[in-house]
Amino acid sequence: MTKIGLEIHCQLTKLESKLFCSCKADYRSFEPNSNICPVCMGLPGSLPILNKKAVEKAAMLSIALGCKIPPKIGFFRKNYFYPDLPKNFQITQYNAYGPTSIGYDGMIMIEDKEIKIRRIQLEEDPGRLVYSGSSEKTQITLVDYNRAGTPLVEIVTEPDFENPKQVRIFLNILADLVENLGVADPYLEGAFRVDGNISIEKGNRVEIKNVGSFRDIEKALHFEITRQQSLAERGIPIPAETRHWDEARKITVSSRSKEEEQDYRYFPEEDIPRIIIEKSLLDNLKKTMPESIMSKKERYINKYGIPTQVAEILSSDKFYSDLFEQSHTEKNAKEIANLITTDLKGFADTKEQREQLKLTPKHLADLADAVLNNKITRASGKTALQEILKTGKPVSEIISSLDLGNVDDESSLVKAIDEVFIEEQKAVSEAKQNPDTINYLVGKVMRKTKGKANPSLTLDMIRKKLDSQ
Repeated sequence: MTKIGLEIHCQLTKLESKLFCSCKADYRSFEPNSNICPVCMGLPGSLPILNKKAVEKAAMLSIALGCKIPPKIGFFRKNYFYPDLPKNFQITQYNAYGPTSIGYDGMIMIEDKEIKIRRIQLEEDPGRLVYSGSSEKTQITLVDYNRAGTPLVEIVTEPDFENPKQVRIFLNILADLVENLGVADPYLEGAFRVDGNISIEKGNRVEIKNVGSFRDIEKALHFEITRQQSLAERGIPIPAETRHWDEARKITVSSRSKEEEQDYRYFPEEDIPRIIIEKSLLDNLKKTMPESIMSKKERYINKYGIPTQVAEILSSDKFYSDLFEQSHTEKNAKEIANLITTDLKGFADTKEQREQLKLTPKHLADLADAVLNNKITRASGKTALQEILKTGKPVSEIISSLDLGNVDDESSLVKAIDEVFIEEQKAVSEAKQNPDTINYLVGKVMRKTKGKANPSLTLDMIRKKLDSQ
């Protein structure tokens, strides 16, 4: 039997400052080693001051994951020596002496399976190592401490996963959740990192460290299961160790023997007193938390009649749901949902594409109204959307400049319908016998008019012509 547990390191990217000092939490735009101070570098005499907003964000996440939150939280020093850790210890949380981390005993459901959350702990990120050089002989390791002290939560699950597919589904749900809460942007480089702990029956636990993408953690776990099964079949012991994912070779590689908890020599961080978590704070967080993804999905289905699959896509992606909320009315909600999930999703599915969009909520509302009021067809609406994304021009101007307006006067449609009847005599005969095949003729007229024919008017005119023959 395969057992998999996860440790997810999620930076609280929506905060302004680091966890224990006033340096910027968003370190990505700084020159190396310029976003630092005596506190995050651990210089003698410096004292940490806890970021209150970080506690609130972590508590909000704990609530969303159904965790218990203790009346007091505490911090501990985790001692180890590594070049990216300037203090030679990390300030984190530790539950060995009772629950003092920000959350514990939570749960997420995936495919009717319960994945238990052992704990959520608030801690500081270390710095990062940068490798420079074209080969192993010339490679050097540089240290950038800009990230040191960045606030993050570590979400530790129980070993409840049975296969890598469940891991990927869980991570997708978790990423959507933290984004929807406004806690983090999980798609920023380095903002969402995963350690996988895996063992097969009667084997030791192996940790795969710091995998940066959901696709890679799934591949790494698949590889590790195969590797461990191969060792077991040959009677070779599986050592407890830490391995890393070699993306180039698509294999896991041994890094070091696995440390145990006692190796880190945890002890309380005396410079940070126990923090009382008031019930009033938790009550206020529950009141002000964004609507949950599940609640949004049910509202979209029940209030606007949006299909389940469309509502699921719309509610789980914060970018799309925000756009929907800002643009829809009760009348056009269904059409806007279709525009977003059917058309816009194909043009703006990555962060880079979304940042370049010139689309506004008004564009979407005007476009949906134009389709609903039969000013343009659905096909022309897609053409107009492409032009909006490129230029940002008003919908009315684009419809006029590209001549996308519906052909909805009978005299303009007669010629196209007559030509179709001549070209498609077999289809005309079938339509006389079986009215369900009329849509084929409608499609041919739409093609002749480049998608601009009013569909309902075209259908009526074709029916009349068939009846008169």
